[in-house]
Amino acid sequence: MKLFGTDGVRGMAGEKISAMLAMRLAMAAGIYFRKHSITNKILVGKDTRKSGYMIENAIISGLTAVGYDVRQIGPMPTPAIAFLTEDLRCDAGIMISASHNSYEDNGIKFFDKRGNKLNEKIERQIEKIYFDDEIINRHQAKYMDIGQTKRIEDVIGRYIVHVKNSFPRSMTLHNIRVVLDVANGAAYKVAPTVFKELGADVFVLNDQPDGKNINEGCGALHPERLSEEVKRLRADIGFAFDGDADRIVVVDEKGEIVDGDKLLGVLANHLKEQGNLSNNGAVATVMSNQALEDYLNKQDIKLYRCNVGDKYVLETMQTEGLNFGGEQSGHIILSDFAKTGDALAAALQVSAYILTKKKKASQVLNPFELYPQLLRNIKIKKKIPLDEIKGYHELIAKLEAENIRPLIRYSGTENLLRLLLEGKDSALVEERMQEVEEFFTRALNG
Repeated sequence: MKLFGTDGVRGMAGEKISAMLAMRLAMAAGIYFRKHSITNKILVGKDTRKSGYMIENAIISGLTAVGYDVRQIGPMPTPAIAFLTEDLRCDAGIMISASHNSYEDNGIKFFDKRGNKLNEKIERQIEKIYFDDEIINRHQAKYMDIGQTKRIEDVIGRYIVHVKNSFPRSMTLHNIRVVLDVANGAAYKVAPTVFKELGADVFVLNDQPDGKNINEGCGALHPERLSEEVKRLRADIGFAFDGDADRIVVVDEKGEIVDGDKLLGVLANHLKEQGNLSNNGAVATVMSNQALEDYLNKQDIKLYRCNVGDKYVLETMQTEGLNFGGEQSGHIILSDFAKTGDALAAALQVSAYILTKKKKASQVLNPFELYPQLLRNIKIKKKIPLDEIKGYHELIAKLEAENIRPLIRYSGTENLLRLLLEGKDSALVEERMQEVEEFFTRALNG
């Protein structure tokens, strides 16, 4: 597809994500959603980037131009948009955010009336409309059929109540000291409120967004200061969110960052112990460490793997009838409470697990050791289908025979080949990585 990537449409604001693109994309989406319209309302939210004002107004112009009424809710987390789209009975929801990217970028994500991210089939249909002048022109609304917009100020309370309901009613965070890094992003109001209302002693970092400082040296991508503050304040735990709060990083009381795969293992086991893990299964991507799968197997939990991207995690969860999955990067989906990654819901589940075990975070969030894993990127001149490279299948067979798990794939946006090798013998993994790099360098740059 020319527009849509793995998570909506994303790029530099004012360049790829221009006002013209946003307006026309909103028109195309509006034309598509009108085919199945029930309430003729679409919800629009955003994070704290300055470019959000431009894109928001362009999207509203596009939607109203094809006859849709718009409900604006301002800066709110991505999972809040997913929840509120369904809760407010809207035909669709739109989130304006580039997630963990720096302020220069922005993006547009779409949700259906149930709060689910759109599948590729629907994205292709919207993209087809986008590039068809005749369809765009034919669906222009006139006179009283033109849509209108309304800003709703009180929806933050709905989402706060919803997220708090994911935390056991029998528990409280009283006497728990928590440090939150909200990344100058969409959760800067919501996250502290939730933890304070549940009784925690809360310290907040990076909650003064100015349109430029979102994700800047802070949040899930840069948890270093959070680690320092957790130690300095002698806190029990720390949570860092990214700009749209669909991604989480956890720091224990020692200031140590908890690996994302260990977090997935802990939460899956927690849900199972509570009798809340559907079909005794969980979903992770092909990037997750084999040690996670081995740990879950010991807990009689089956791990299903999927492609990288939280929408693929959710699709696999739905196919297999599961309610839990995520990525090692910190996107964690608890589908009993959220239709997409929800950092706040995940943080509350982690807190509940620690309280249940009555131990320190460092003692319960480190349930297994990761296997050695090496990652490399090779710059390449051309992308030849891997199956067509002479000797490729023999190379893979050799690695697997030595109990080394290979993951080899092309970048979707750059001329890069991404290599991942994982095994229990670190020396052997390093030796084989050198051979693999040389093999593909010759094959793709020769």
